[in-house]
Amino acid sequence: MSGSIPDALHFFRLSCGRWRSQRSSHHLLHRRAEAGGSWIEVVELMPGDPRLQAIATLHGQDPGALVGGCRVTWSGSMAWDKAGESHEGESVFGLIPEDDQGRSGLLLRDRGYAETAPVAGRFAMDERDGLLLTTEYETMRSLERFSFAGPDVRLRTSTVQGLSNTASFCIETRIADADDRARTPAPSAAEDAPLTALGW
Repeated sequence: MSGSIPDALHFFRLSCGRWRSQRSSHHLLHRRAEAGGSWIEVVELMPGDPRLQAIATLHGQDPGALVGGCRVTWSGSMAWDKAGESHEGESVFGLIPEDDQGRSGLLLRDRGYAETAPVAGRFAMDERDGLLLTTEYETMRSLERFSFAGPDVRLRTSTVQGLSNTASFCIETRIADADDRARTPAPSAAEDAPLTALGW
């Protein structure tokens, strides 16, 4: 992308829309890689949205400190899924900056990345305008980095350390037409499986 991303809220706004995600997860304990795919939708939420206000209150934060957030929904599959198993869900994110530039602070979620309970993590933007999300859980720690390779291509890496040690890499491409989701079948893990050995 040309130009810099000034703050985390702007990064979230650039992420709004529908995305097709291809994912490769490496399970370090099993020394195996697993492929998958999903659809993701990101919708911006204003600071006064009742869902953001409720999250701030839940985490003991001042709702007035919120600058905004988003609602993320997803649906996907992974290669090791059992019959009938699905990966669908929804989460709400709220941003509370702790610096004047809005590039670092608290990230409030109604459900975590590695656990489904509500969790508060931290966000920070690095010198290359990547967005880093760090979350500490009781038994594990997750680190995610999001970056744009262009206006319609987003890259995501994540690691989970603790009881489950995994490293994942995702390429997410924007879906220009909202109707594409209905016309195009969701990527299946079986189709993606041959790509796991060397990533994408």
